[in-house]
Amino acid sequence: MTSSTKDERWGAPLWGALSVLCAVVFLDALDVSMVGVALPSIQADLGMSTAALQWVVSGYVLGYGGLLLLGGRTADLLGRRRVFLIALAVFAVASLLGGLMSDGALLIAARFVKGMSAAFTAPAALSIITTTFAEGPARNRALSIFTACGASGFSLGLVLSGVLTELGWRWTFLMPVPVAIIALVAGARLLPRSDERGEGGHDILGAITITAAMLLLVFTVVQAPDVGIVRTALSAAVVAALFGLFVWLERRVKHPLVRLGILRSAPLVRANVGLVILFGSYVGFQFVAMQYFQNLLGWSALQTALAFLPAGLLVAVSSTKMGDLADRFGTGRLIVLGSIALLAGYAMFLRVDEHPSLAGMVLPGMVLLGIAFGLSFPSLNIQATNGVSDDEQGLASGLLNTSGQVGGAVVLAIVTAVLTSGSASDPIGAFRAAIVVSALFALVGLVVAASGLRFRSRTATAAEPERVLETV
Repeated sequence: MTSSTKDERWGAPLWGALSVLCAVVFLDALDVSMVGVALPSIQADLGMSTAALQWVVSGYVLGYGGLLLLGGRTADLLGRRRVFLIALAVFAVASLLGGLMSDGALLIAARFVKGMSAAFTAPAALSIITTTFAEGPARNRALSIFTACGASGFSLGLVLSGVLTELGWRWTFLMPVPVAIIALVAGARLLPRSDERGEGGHDILGAITITAAMLLLVFTVVQAPDVGIVRTALSAAVVAALFGLFVWLERRVKHPLVRLGILRSAPLVRANVGLVILFGSYVGFQFVAMQYFQNLLGWSALQTALAFLPAGLLVAVSSTKMGDLADRFGTGRLIVLGSIALLAGYAMFLRVDEHPSLAGMVLPGMVLLGIAFGLSFPSLNIQATNGVSDDEQGLASGLLNTSGQVGGAVVLAIVTAVLTSGSASDPIGAFRAAIVVSALFALVGLVVAASGLRFRSRTATAAEPERVLETV
């Protein structure tokens, strides 16, 4: 392991490596949101049906969410630097092919491959950070910058997409290519080379089982509104059986893909549930807001994208401060505050009507959501990886990223079903009902976050606030 020293001053090599990793996680997150504004243009140009069009988004989510656990464990076993660079090269090629495609099916295939590559770069990048920077202030600072870049990419992707779509939808696919190539060249030079392969065998059957379960789960929730309750129930039963088989396998193999004992960590479990809530509820809200601004209010793609700008800017500006705040107050308190801001932000948008107030609803709502992401997203990543051994950092990272992607797919499916069920007769009521879904998930997230706060033990010292908060 290459650890940062206790000296708070980082040298050029550390900053260079961190910059490469941040650039890639920014691209990964950017790709989740950037295609949304471009969908109408893609549909018109390629003649895709609405049912087929959703797979431009869902194809990426399937590849990303379905393979994250495998990606994280592969990074641990085969070498994080090696896996990161290979996956980044695939990401660049898939981005280029996606921008050149003139057939809807091939575009969806390129998106799926791109999502698969991100499933390997994201956990590899996070585990490189957690094994390069020593646990404590240095790691917290690095993680806060890293995760804020990811959150900024997701938030600012809509804004950038609005600008690029004005030039042509293909630019939303081609723009990441040169950035990925530059990051690939820089990563080959700057990422630490003391990244040895982890010990242990390859749980091939477990990898196949959990990957099939995750792919089918995401596929089930995405398709649920279109295929009916019977097929959805049957598919869900198969998913449950696959998960059960996976657990059975992991308890019996010598070198499991997922050491189930890692789930005994209450902070790690709360962090995973927290990211399901945070990312899932926001993806659902974002979909509703896009429909509300463009279809009901008639805003342009750029106007809609700019409405999300305050949230993205807040996350970007707060990036360098979150590590210090986590050191001072503990991640548990920050997550609770972020959960309160998330719930309040959704509550602001429950007042949607045909003549919304920018100053009274849109701006304060977006500011609250930006505060929520700025506080919660880095804190959840710090909480999920603290106390985890170096040889399982990829696993912890993969679990956390999987939670976010699956949460996004599940909540989006629920929100979409609620929105479409009442949009024809009462569009305003349908928008409110859909936002209520995100708000209810946020309320659950607040309860889970609050459960992590405990009174300090009388024997604990004031010098260990993070340990007291995070080990209960």
